Amino acid sequence: MDKEKSNFNPKIKYFLCLAVLFSLFLLSCKKKTQAQYDGKISFEISFSEDVFSGPITGRVYVMISRDKKREPRLQIGRNGTPFFGVDIKQLPPGRDAVIDDTVLGSPVENLRDIPSGDYYVQGFINIYTEFHRSDGHVVWLHNDQWEGQRFNRSPGNIYSEIKKVHLDNKNGYRVKLVASKKIPPVKIPPDTQWVKRIKFQSKLLSEFWGQPIYLGATILLPKDYDKNPDILYPVDYIQGHFSLRAPYGFSTKRPKKSNRRGQRGYKFYKAWTSENFPRMMLVTFQHPCPYFDDSYAVNSANCGPYGDAIMTELIPRIESQYRIIREPYARVLEGGSTGGWESFALQVFYPDSFGGTFSYCPDPLTFSDVEGINIYKDKNAYFRKYEWLEVPTPNSRRSDGSIAMTSKQRNYFELVCGTKGRSGEQLDIWAAVHGPVGEDGYTKPLFDKVTGEIDPEVALLWKENYDIKYYLEKNWKTVGPKLVGKLFVFTGDMDTYYLNNSSHTIHDFLEKTNDPYYGGFFLFAPRKPHCWSGPFKSQSERLRFIALHIAKNAPKNVENSWWIW
Repeated sequence: MDKEKSNFNPKIKYFLCLAVLFSLFLLSCKKKTQAQYDGKISFEISFSEDVFSGPITGRVYVMISRDKKREPRLQIGRNGTPFFGVDIKQLPPGRDAVIDDTVLGSPVENLRDIPSGDYYVQGFINIYTEFHRSDGHVVWLHNDQWEGQRFNRSPGNIYSEIKKVHLDNKNGYRVKLVASKKIPPVKIPPDTQWVKRIKFQSKLLSEFWGQPIYLGATILLPKDYDKNPDILYPVDYIQGHFSLRAPYGFSTKRPKKSNRRGQRGYKFYKAWTSENFPRMMLVTFQHPCPYFDDSYAVNSANCGPYGDAIMTELIPRIESQYRIIREPYARVLEGGSTGGWESFALQVFYPDSFGGTFSYCPDPLTFSDVEGINIYKDKNAYFRKYEWLEVPTPNSRRSDGSIAMTSKQRNYFELVCGTKGRSGEQLDIWAAVHGPVGEDGYTKPLFDKVTGEIDPEVALLWKENYDIKYYLEKNWKTVGPKLVGKLFVFTGDMDTYYLNNSSHTIHDFLEKTNDPYYGGFFLFAPRKPHCWSGPFKSQSERLRFIALHIAKNAPKNVENSWWIW
């Protein structure tokens, strides 16, 4: 018995020793991991020399998603997946930019508030360009690559592979990501029988920015344009966000029934090319600036002379290349939201050049309500105080009236996208267009993006620069006679961004005008959200209405050979 024990014990001892040693090894690894992170959390993002050979000034992000149905970089947005960003200055290849729990995020503000669990993460780097502006300032911003200032899609910007990780808020984590992929150049659609495109470098804007800046247009030709070389046509200049799509989504390809957007474009094509449709031209402008996908079509201290460039470079280029009637009555303006403000502003500021504007859900035409903020009365953009009560300022709502996002949430999203007004988003471009230049050369903000405190001096400059109601009040005797019968606005009374409020305010003023009376109309649709574009049953019906306006205002001695009803 003793002999048997002596033969058996060494084996047991051997395996027991192995088990103990393995347990001690695992325990030491666990202790080492816990000691290494010590509850700290961070993402360390670098880039490969293969995708960018020199140092980068710009902004680094990490995007955190629950799934990988789309890349995390394509899931960010106002209500999108959480992301966090930090500025970098001359970061060389291979060196890390660190995003930790001191960095602001959106819609989750702090990495600590991301619940422990498994996620798909992606690093991203937005590359800035150094601009030596003609006003003497040197600034770093993202230079649009003809994508419309969407940094997460912009050609030349770089990003990492998607990585699945476990984020542990209790014990901490450290995730390393390397940006090794580059977004390719934009593919500009080729010209067709119906759709033509132009793009050229603007002399005025390039001189202002100290870098090549481009303007463009997409032109939809009428039926039989080539067959009637002697006919000149009226034009509808359509304003709006950057897009290379054909005006009104015009498409000759029959889409699937599930593709509603494609169905509208194809339906419009059938109407546009029918025998009894008015013959005119539709033109969309492309004029992105370093602050936004659209310049707002006016001159501004921060963006430069875009109004002059559009009026003296872009429109003349279009009208010299295509057979357009170069008379004010034959040029009309149209647009929604951003384009609604632009179409209204161009008509007001250049009343001798255009024959009417059809503006849908325009951005604030007066600044007593800027997405919920009264810049003249409110002291803070994020909340209002009523005695002891502090109420968050809403930014957007649903058509049933429920709040979708607060002003603070909206602006924190912009702040995560970019500091110093470089988010490429809505409030930042309004500050750039309407406001002054700061001492550092960047936009002087209307309010502090962190605290929401409004600068009343900047608010007064907004008023003097581009409060259109204020401008009309001051100049009605001289401008009013040139605007009679030219101002038409369509707005839903439950506009998602409260834009109906400023439209009501300017409408109240215009309805009281006399000597002359403005002679246009405003239509407000009950319970309609952003962007209601009138009571028309279709796009073609709306264009017929606009064409009728042009025909009615044509001089009596002018032959309307373009007009077909």
